[in-house]
Amino acid sequence: MEETMDMSVRNHVAEDFASRDEVRAIQARKLIRLGERLQHSEVWKKHFRSAGVSALDLTGLDVLSNFPMLEKIDLRAMYPFPMLTVELDKVMRFTATSGTTGLPVLFGFTAKDWRETVVKQLCRIFRTVGIVPGDRVYQGYGYGLWVGGSSMDEAIQTYGAVNFPIGPGRSDLMPTWIRDHAYDATTMSPLWLMTLITHAHKVGVNPRKDWKLRVGLFGGQSVSTAFRDQMEAMMPDGFMAHNIYGSTEAGGPIVGISCEHSHAADEMHLINDDSVLTEIIDPVSFRPVGPGEVGELVLTTLDKEASPVVRWRTRDLVRLSDHPYGCPCGRHGFPLVGRIIGRSDDMMKVRGVMVFPSQIEDVIASQHGTVKEAWQVYIDSQDGSMDQIEVAFERANQASLCATSLEGELKSLLRARLGLTCTVKCYEEGQLPRYEGKATRVVKRQKS
Repeated sequence: MEETMDMSVRNHVAEDFASRDEVRAIQARKLIRLGERLQHSEVWKKHFRSAGVSALDLTGLDVLSNFPMLEKIDLRAMYPFPMLTVELDKVMRFTATSGTTGLPVLFGFTAKDWRETVVKQLCRIFRTVGIVPGDRVYQGYGYGLWVGGSSMDEAIQTYGAVNFPIGPGRSDLMPTWIRDHAYDATTMSPLWLMTLITHAHKVGVNPRKDWKLRVGLFGGQSVSTAFRDQMEAMMPDGFMAHNIYGSTEAGGPIVGISCEHSHAADEMHLINDDSVLTEIIDPVSFRPVGPGEVGELVLTTLDKEASPVVRWRTRDLVRLSDHPYGCPCGRHGFPLVGRIIGRSDDMMKVRGVMVFPSQIEDVIASQHGTVKEAWQVYIDSQDGSMDQIEVAFERANQASLCATSLEGELKSLLRARLGLTCTVKCYEEGQLPRYEGKATRVVKRQKS
């Protein structure tokens, strides 16, 4: 069994270094097969008719832009099983969206989807970051209907690594377990690791000296480069915090990952572009963006049997690298993009100024004396318009500046970065919410 697993891992290594032309050829072939499958789905035929096309018109990459994009409102209208393309008894399991803005919708996986496609995609990610069979992995993503933890479990097992499927939580125990179990790698939210580092020092564990972690796959929350650098500085020498990206609609945390070369530039490969086709388009004109430009990720799942998506609007904004196909790692077929800047539907317009939460986080994370994982943004609105923004942050216990001085510093920095004068409020360490997974950063308050 072990020898078979090792052979399977080795047999796919060559695909990691396919040329861009080879990846595009694979995409084109798979698009045709996807169209042939969707031609048998009434729901997809109806969706395509809205744009005057049919599934059999999906004949290659050059016609993809003729097809309608799929949005959250489309999925909600088909609650609870949107775009399910197999009989229910063929579904091995379901995962669900977060449902933060409405009822969650469920996405199905056939046995092939779950045990082959997702596993192959995640094993490529493991290879990219240098996880090897036999490594001990602290799996810290959540379980239940969320796709993160359970998909990692399936892939870690097949890959031949040693899985510790703990999930988030148990901050009282985890600093000691990370030391005693000598984990090599971890998968979790970056905010959760920062919380564990804080707890470790409280119980007499020094992460830099006592932990053996060398690699982390951090998703569920995009964080600034300053936050990541500070986190790495508190970890063992050589520890690398890799940015991983995916979604329920894409089929798991399988879309993007940084490598050892792209990590420093805070970029990641769209590493499974041969099975999850990615477009990066201007969210207004819907035209493809060029190198160095910012656009929205649009995804098409080429291999998924149950609940596929065609041109799914993620609303996530990224910057296409200046040199998207020139990474020194040799993965030239899989383009490079920067970390998630924000969401096109999360962009806030405050007194005529466009603001992204990530801009605020950059400022907080770069200021000495702040707690990097603890901040909130409060928006005061009146008649649907946003006219005031309040930024709440925490002062670290060891900070040299007093609360009033820190407030003044951040107010000036935010004005310079955003072009806005914000209300800034300082709290002492431990007073603002902490998050094991995705953080809720923006809270809208109705102004009386």
